[in-house]
Amino acid sequence: MATYASIKYDMTLSSNATGAGSLILLSTQTASDSNTIDFTSRIDSKYDEYVFKFYDIHPETDNTILKFNASVDSGSNYNVTKTTSSFDAFHSEADDAAQVGYNTSHDLAQSTSVQTLLRDIGNGNDESASGYLRLFNPSSTTFVKHFISELSVYSQNDYNYHVFTSGYCNTTTAIDAVQFKMHSGDISSGDICVYGIA
Repeated sequence: MATYASIKYDMTLSSNATGAGSLILLSTQTASDSNTIDFTSRIDSKYDEYVFKFYDIHPETDNTILKFNASVDSGSNYNVTKTTSSFDAFHSEADDAAQVGYNTSHDLAQSTSVQTLLRDIGNGNDESASGYLRLFNPSSTTFVKHFISELSVYSQNDYNYHVFTSGYCNTTTAIDAVQFKMHSGDISSGDICVYGIA
């Protein structure tokens, strides 16, 4: 069953629909043994929301972590102060373990550290991660910058993790660049696309 989010962000709605909007593709970056994937342009005041979509992100290193940070100086520094929370659900292929829980090791409290989006990513040939991160009104010079991410992973221990992370970048300076990287090793392959919501 389609949810409101999938309808809104995967389709163009008619102009008279409540919450009408369409995805405008701004940039696609394809990883190829990439240390980081940086978006240092086109994040500006043109759109009130930006959506980063992850397609089959595959790490070089087994059992690693996908991380995120933001910049207010066009990517010279990725050190924006953040307060965040994270929880996940997991289920094993063997059907012998399942749980929903809060991730205290993934949350930040007024920290400039990189934000964990996803853990335990496997580097087996068929293992990868996919999902999205939504960044709201990054060019505001009045309010903090909220973000929400939701990702799914085929993990190194043959589990599915469904990870939800949200928070805010506690700055009233405009965010103009975003970075994604692995905790260890490179991003071997996969695409990250950024869209503006019109």
